[in-house]
Amino acid sequence: MSPFIRKVKTASGATAVQLARRVDGRDKIIKHLGSAHTDQELAVLLEIARQRLDPGQGEFDLDLAPETPPDQGSSGSRADGAVVAGHASRLLWDCLQQAYRACGFARIKDDAFEQLVLARIVEPTSKTGTGRVLDDLGITPVHLSTIKRCLARIQQRDYRDTASEACFEYAAAAGGLALVLYDVTTLYFEAEYEDELRKVGFSKERRVDPQIVVGLLVDQYGYPLEIGCFEGNHAETRTIVPILRQFQERHELDDIVVVADAGMLSNKNLLDLEDAGYKFIVGSRSAKAPLDLAERFTRRGDAFTDGEITETITTLGQQRTKWRAVYQWSRKRFVRDNQTLNQQRNRALAQIAGEKPVHKARFVKTNGGKKSFDEASYERAQQVAGLKGYVTNMSIERLDGAGVIAAYHDLWHVEQSFRMSKSDLCARPIFAHTRDSIEAHLTVVFCALAVARHIQTVTGVSIKKFVQLLRPLREVTVNINGHELLAKPEIPAEVAEILGAFKTH
Repeated sequence: MSPFIRKVKTASGATAVQLARRVDGRDKIIKHLGSAHTDQELAVLLEIARQRLDPGQGEFDLDLAPETPPDQGSSGSRADGAVVAGHASRLLWDCLQQAYRACGFARIKDDAFEQLVLARIVEPTSKTGTGRVLDDLGITPVHLSTIKRCLARIQQRDYRDTASEACFEYAAAAGGLALVLYDVTTLYFEAEYEDELRKVGFSKERRVDPQIVVGLLVDQYGYPLEIGCFEGNHAETRTIVPILRQFQERHELDDIVVVADAGMLSNKNLLDLEDAGYKFIVGSRSAKAPLDLAERFTRRGDAFTDGEITETITTLGQQRTKWRAVYQWSRKRFVRDNQTLNQQRNRALAQIAGEKPVHKARFVKTNGGKKSFDEASYERAQQVAGLKGYVTNMSIERLDGAGVIAAYHDLWHVEQSFRMSKSDLCARPIFAHTRDSIEAHLTVVFCALAVARHIQTVTGVSIKKFVQLLRPLREVTVNINGHELLAKPEIPAEVAEILGAFKTH
């Protein structure tokens, strides 16, 4: 059967235009010409498709209303001797390439790797889907076999080491290394069985799939510096020291201040960090507050003013040195903590009375098989409501209590980077199954995150909005009697402002 034009709705709501042939009762795709997001783009793609068909061939719609022909003289219409030769989202691609170079990744001399990184920013997909994304942008993709070989090169040539060096230089130039921020997350797999790396463990999404634990180190603005993966059942507290040591050895640093949340707080972790020469700021668990602030409660009671900061010395186990503990009381936090405590109290009383199923509940104690409400624990919790604590080994001369709190609050940057990796860049689920391919995938995501953070810093808009604004703006090449004419897109004011920001960076 002769080829025909096929239009299909994609998951994103766009209309894909393809050349197909009917073989054994099924449509076999010959060529994917691109996806249209507007009527004008659809008209252009249909014109391209018509030029590639033999005269007289028709179109085939799948679950779409019949096409309404464009008005005379509108974009994509046929004029005497004029045909559309091609179209491309050149503005978007040029900006992505400029950002890629600004991050220092041009030192990785690999076109396939660059396409993998930038295509993931536009539309996260599998390695086999990368070609479709690039075709849609009007960019000639490397062959699929080249992409597969690239994934092997990422590990063989240690692209992550090169990328980490570039990210470090970028952050140093931007003045973002005064603090480094650390956090962990989990990435799951569409796999049924565990192996040496992919294991079932504590999942932040409460899934039971095999997963890996990923540690991410960023600068104080959220720009990525180091990434590492661990077995899915690896304890989060055991990830921070290996990542920081790797970062320290790579860059030969001797004065780093690392900020992490309370989940990283353990006596061994902090001693290891101090032995490695790190200064740290970590969140303190609320259970430590009654001990750390016992003298303050004795002298002044448990009344605080909004925003009041109290400093003391904390002891964790049998450590060789003592560290500063900084506490701040917030009225807003006090109200929220008391609401939580009341809910926990009611749940405990309901369980003791047999009104609730038997689950572990706070403030319930058991003595001789009999349950009762733990008034002492409840009163201690009420005493520290509204307090948030921080532990640091930095001297007060270098950073006072307010500075410690402000530094800790920068942790939202690393949390935002993780959200970008999971949502905008779709780091999960992972379909790779060998350690090398998983590490290669993380390297691509790491570099895509760096490019995306750079774009957001330069333009002030989210990476999602950036792509949505620039992707529909296409250059169209029209052939008029053997002469090619390049038609530039009209630039909206909002996009012009973005392009102006790129010119100044």
